[in-house]
Amino acid sequence: MIIAVNDFVKRQVKDSGKTYARSMSFDSIAKHAEDQMSKGCFSKGYRDGVKIVHADYSIIDDFVCPYVKIDENTQLVSRIVRRSPHEESYIQTRAKNGEPLETGKVDLIIYRHDVLIENNENTTNAEWELISINAIPKGLDSIPMGPITMMRNQLNLEGGTKALYRTEEWAESVQFWQKYAAIEPNI
Repeated sequence: MIIAVNDFVKRQVKDSGKTYARSMSFDSIAKHAEDQMSKGCFSKGYRDGVKIVHADYSIIDDFVCPYVKIDENTQLVSRIVRRSPHEESYIQTRAKNGEPLETGKVDLIIYRHDVLIENNENTTNAEWELISINAIPKGLDSIPMGPITMMRNQLNLEGGTKALYRTEEWAESVQFWQKYAAIEPNI
């Protein structure tokens, strides 16, 4: 099985406000995902054709976690953004201050070719493509998908991948993202 790099994940670089690798290339991260998949180090994603590959602890320190825990001293900033020109804009909120949390785990999100083809979002012809790299703060087992992404998926909006979520999944997402925020990049 080959996991290729989807263009969407290439936005995850330093000063993007997203998880990024200090030194690993996207190709080496995709190769690591292949190795982990072959070892069975993955779990099911939110729908058939989506897998969460668990990165080996030997590479965790290479990834920067972009999140801070929100407290009464956290200054937040919101702005209207869009991920790409053809998608609807949304309100993004980030923390202006605070120290990024230590990375405890890293999940590599991969999508199967047929799932990507549904919305013409494949950028290679590989069976699987690396879509996202998610650093999980130390002490947490996982982080829920953001409510904006869930909305885009469930309503099958441009840039979303059709899915249906349980009430508990929505509540857990909103609750989590009331306590954590990505830190505003220093650009």
